[in-house]
Amino acid sequence: MSASDAVIVPRVVVVGRPNVGKSSLFNWLVGKRIAIEDPTAGVTRDRLVQRIACEDRVIDLVDTGGMGFDDPDGLTRQIDAQIEAGLAAAALVVLVVDVRAGLVADDRLVADRVRRTGAQVLLVANKADDPSFDAHATEFAALGFGPALAVSVRAGRNRGLLEEEIVERLPEAWPEEAAAAALPEMKLAIVGRRNVGKSSFVNALAREERVITSPVAGTTRDSVDVRFEVDGHAFMAIDTPGLRRAKSRTTDIDFYSTHRAQRSIRRADVVLLFFDATEPIGKVDKQLAETIVEEAKPVVFVVNKWDLYAADVRRKEWVEYLRDTFRTMPWAPVEFVTSTGGRNVKATVDTAQRLFRQAGSRVTTGRLNTIVRAAIEANHPPADRRGRPTRIFYATQVETLPPTIMLSTSGVAGLPETYQRYLIGVLRQQTPFREVPIRLLVRGRDAARPAEEEAGD
Repeated sequence: MSASDAVIVPRVVVVGRPNVGKSSLFNWLVGKRIAIEDPTAGVTRDRLVQRIACEDRVIDLVDTGGMGFDDPDGLTRQIDAQIEAGLAAAALVVLVVDVRAGLVADDRLVADRVRRTGAQVLLVANKADDPSFDAHATEFAALGFGPALAVSVRAGRNRGLLEEEIVERLPEAWPEEAAAAALPEMKLAIVGRRNVGKSSFVNALAREERVITSPVAGTTRDSVDVRFEVDGHAFMAIDTPGLRRAKSRTTDIDFYSTHRAQRSIRRADVVLLFFDATEPIGKVDKQLAETIVEEAKPVVFVVNKWDLYAADVRRKEWVEYLRDTFRTMPWAPVEFVTSTGGRNVKATVDTAQRLFRQAGSRVTTGRLNTIVRAAIEANHPPADRRGRPTRIFYATQVETLPPTIMLSTSGVAGLPETYQRYLIGVLRQQTPFREVPIRLLVRGRDAARPAEEEAGD
């Protein structure tokens, strides 16, 4: 995030010891299940940031790992550094405690650490499922931040009051135009199997240790939104958990991580599918590619750790390997990077921007019909089941992102998938959509209502 962005949008950072309901409260305010909610202590490792409307304000809400937790994978120092980075940028700290457990020693340790930041603090006593718990919240005043606000995420108690208390403590509002300028122009989902270097790539984009990196497989568990700038333009990278084969998913965290990665693909404008140059393409890579095709997302194949492999093989060989493996995606460009050194990172973002522009382009109806008529003359549609020639009356673009072309025909059944793929190939060559998926909708006059079919390529 740029310095100007930090001034415009205040950061509200949620902290507390493990298992007080920080991630649940974060999701509650966001209105979506962004952070993983699990009774296992230490699930949240990275800082999760979501830009949301809170009352009449826009804020960056930040979820952090539990303070005082000793991570079994040896990542305690990195998790702690992420918490410190969140606190350092906080306009307001929401300190969450558990009203059912009462005031414990770890709450005092967290309070001492928060106090040293000098930031404003809102004390929130979670798990007050009914008013009978409100009286128990008074003991947390001993932490020195005034009376605690009793809420319950599970019962939905006092959310409106919580939002009011947050807004009341924020800095003065900023011009509406300035806030709008902070919106990202493009969202990049960075996906791949474990340990392919996705988080290192995100850190290279952000030019800071924005997400935790380590040799430990599965270090990233949530999908982490990271804002960054290139040439004065604001973007968002979505770092996703590395996926495992289905038979290797043994915990709830594995299940949640898989779901988060798939959802990140859906909400992205462009997907970067990462491969490890030193490893063969595997089943997880193919499953991710299938999801990308199903969602009709522009994609860049990114071959990472190229510095470790460049001496042994030419780029052309890896490109041919990708083309042979992913035959339904011949249009996807390929980039070779070294995330840890930042090599070719900007060029990859430039390629993603190019795909984003292609997918957002529009072609006039007149131009589309000229292209389709020429394609029909060169290769006539097959006859339908009754032997009648299928007629295509006109074509028009009905949507962008992905570019979606609707054909009005005399009968849907007369345009089999093979012919639709032929038309998509012609459209790709003669429109701006050369490196992005094209969605084709076929409407037939022989149906009681419009029939639509989608053709992949």
